[in-house]
Amino acid sequence: MSLTPRRITLEEWNVRYEQLHSADAGRADYDGPLSRHVADGDHRLLKLRFDNSPAALRLWNFLLTEEDRLHQARTAGRKIVGTMKDLGTVPVMAYSFDNIVAFYPDGAWWTPCVMELSDGLFDIADSLGVDESFCPVRAMLGAFVTGEHFPIPDMLICSVGATCDDFSAIAQRLEGLGHPIFWWEIPHRRRSEPGEETVHLPGGFRAPRRQVEFVKSELQRIKEALEKLTGEQLDDEKLSAGIREANQVRRCLAELRSLAFTAEPCPIPALEMLIAEMLAIHFCSDRQETIAVLKELLDEVKNRVRSGKGVLDADAARIFWVNPVADLQVMNLLEDCGGRVCGTEYLFSHALDAIPEDAPPLEALARMALADPMVGSSIDRAERILADIRRFGAEAVLVSRIPGASHCALEGQTIAEAVHNKFDIPVLEIEVPPLTDSMRPAVRTRLEALAETVRERRKG
Repeated sequence: MSLTPRRITLEEWNVRYEQLHSADAGRADYDGPLSRHVADGDHRLLKLRFDNSPAALRLWNFLLTEEDRLHQARTAGRKIVGTMKDLGTVPVMAYSFDNIVAFYPDGAWWTPCVMELSDGLFDIADSLGVDESFCPVRAMLGAFVTGEHFPIPDMLICSVGATCDDFSAIAQRLEGLGHPIFWWEIPHRRRSEPGEETVHLPGGFRAPRRQVEFVKSELQRIKEALEKLTGEQLDDEKLSAGIREANQVRRCLAELRSLAFTAEPCPIPALEMLIAEMLAIHFCSDRQETIAVLKELLDEVKNRVRSGKGVLDADAARIFWVNPVADLQVMNLLEDCGGRVCGTEYLFSHALDAIPEDAPPLEALARMALADPMVGSSIDRAERILADIRRFGAEAVLVSRIPGASHCALEGQTIAEAVHNKFDIPVLEIEVPPLTDSMRPAVRTRLEALAETVRERRKG
């Protein structure tokens, strides 16, 4: 059933789902009306606006049923591995094993938003001495205490070194609660000294060969630990196959992002694009289904571009978005205020870059890990953002600060200065807590002003 693309409410999706269901459009075993997730406590869905395509429905249902897949994996006897902080590296290795399902407990940071604080996870974190001065990822502590949001992993793996200070502190508190963690170190990416061999990394960064070799040795330790956990050997052939599978996801996302950020009119809303990008991190606990979900979404976007259809006004202000939002509704709000997202940097751009397939597989993963924008300088990160602003033609930059996140204190200023010096386009910083309800009028005013500034600059 072909309809004009638009954003619809959950109530409208109920009607739309009945139409699709009567046409026998259900495919995946997790298919169903989105409203059923509200009964599970996901109350924020009642206030969001969703793309009205079957592909978007599949995307949302896939995201919101991850806990079910993890419990099914446990029942089937598969090993569940919780990977923390590296955002995209270890899961590629983990899914190269036959009997591992990997996920990010960090993802619990969105639970207070989706459940509108009814989960009580922040209260538990507070009682453990990790208060609101920390990043919202502290909700992860509450999820481990209650055991209600994901099964307790058979193994926890966490990167340390060049990582967020607050996250490292939260992970250490988690280990203090009796959850052993396999720690591995990622060094601060630096420039090569004179005479040092340099290695090119995905995304355009460079690092000294000795740093690549060090990270490779750390990943070797992880591989050996996973082999011990599963009793399965992971040779180069299997790991290379896992890298090729991960690159299928990344290539699909690269094409999807290019169309979403450059096509006129905008063919897909920002919220669905945020969810799609997130799948690259750990495949939402099913790598093959991730590929299928993204391919269907890409086909929908291609059809809209070919037919000249979009979800937003053609004159929407083209905004580059930096950092993920703690409150998903703010993605809707930007579009309500006359903007569209044209480029993103959500802290895991290294999970979107193709992994080198012409290098030994462990070295390829080491290169990818060192390409993480968060393990280098803020100037490096800003330079990558500048390159993407030029590529996607963004007219302004929005930096959504994460409350309590150690990296947000001064990084926004560095990025803003770099943008002003290179392009002289507006930059807006806003802090986005897990729920913005009480401050929505102020946020709306600032977003409307940003969009209006863009439109006025077009006249000049």
